[in-house]
Amino acid sequence: MRKVATMLSIFCLLTSTMVLPVQAEQSEKAEVDLAENSKSAILMEKDTGEILYKKNSEERLPPASMTKVMTMILIMEALESGKIKLDEKVRISENAASMGGSQIFLEEGEEMTVEDLLKGIAVASGNDASVALAERIAGSEKAFVEQMNKKAKELGLKNTKFKNTTGLPAEGHYSTAQDMAVMAKELLKHEQITEYTSIYDDYLRKGTEDEFWLVNTNKLVKFYKGVDGLKTGYTSEAKYCLTATAKKDEMRVIAVVMGAETTKKRNKDISAMLDYAFQQYNTKPVYDRFEQVDEMNLLKADKANVKVVTGDQVSILMKKGEKTENLEQVIEYKEDLSLPLKKGQEVGTLKLVNDKNILSETPLIVNQDIQQAGIWTLMKRTMSHFYKPF
Repeated sequence: MRKVATMLSIFCLLTSTMVLPVQAEQSEKAEVDLAENSKSAILMEKDTGEILYKKNSEERLPPASMTKVMTMILIMEALESGKIKLDEKVRISENAASMGGSQIFLEEGEEMTVEDLLKGIAVASGNDASVALAERIAGSEKAFVEQMNKKAKELGLKNTKFKNTTGLPAEGHYSTAQDMAVMAKELLKHEQITEYTSIYDDYLRKGTEDEFWLVNTNKLVKFYKGVDGLKTGYTSEAKYCLTATAKKDEMRVIAVVMGAETTKKRNKDISAMLDYAFQQYNTKPVYDRFEQVDEMNLLKADKANVKVVTGDQVSILMKKGEKTENLEQVIEYKEDLSLPLKKGQEVGTLKLVNDKNILSETPLIVNQDIQQAGIWTLMKRTMSHFYKPF
């Protein structure tokens, strides 16, 4: 399909304040060490993906239980597709029950709902819960890990490799702060996940003799206003790690640190990055996720008009006190589109542009399956075209 570029002025935003974000090493922010206690760190605005600060962000390091960010991505995708349901009960295997490290003490043969297992992962970082859901979704942990690595490739992560679903030490299991931020951005497309990652404490098997108290390993959900996720990590090799997210007003940011010596130092660095983001920037929402922005007319499709929607929330990042004008949006469709198209398939890109500077880029997708039209449909469509009244 020929590239189509549509330029539309967004009049309601012309008076908004805004600035094109620049990366830390290209501005005065290069002198600000927001993560002095960590080996590696990054600060990202969620909707635009703009990097506000980074430190050794592409250094390969063990991610420990932050691995479960990817595990939760695949769980949320399975929920969204209907492959699993929150109230479905999962029977726990011997393999899942045998997991060491952080756990919710599942027993072989026990049955627990998907929702409680997800809660066990999101709140208590349960390795046993991670393996149990991996086995339910993919048939085995090994098959699920293959899906994790496939998803990493789809997201363009070149410095991430998974060997398990949990983050337990394994040779060749690594990631980076930058890749973790990209994974967090992907997970946050499923906003429902924060209903679990924001829980400070709760109970499993409540009211039974096996009642288990869950306490969030991410203490910032209680002590930093706006923090509602996402995942901590610790091993003796990885030290203390955290992929955090916080929302204030209409702005959501992602902060990642790896390799801090203590939880206190880890939380200090995360808090410093969040403070910096919220003090210096804000965002202006433009479109919600799955909001229609255009319509394609595909001659040979079974549906005459195909709705094109946003694959994620669309916002513009603004530095406080600065202004801009002439904000436009550009829609570019892929040139190699062919039928059939699957629901959720990427068909193009939405760009928000100011004076030739690209402020954000968001994938555009179709919101339903599109099949090749049958011969009778094509004939009727052709005939209606010829017999239109003049």
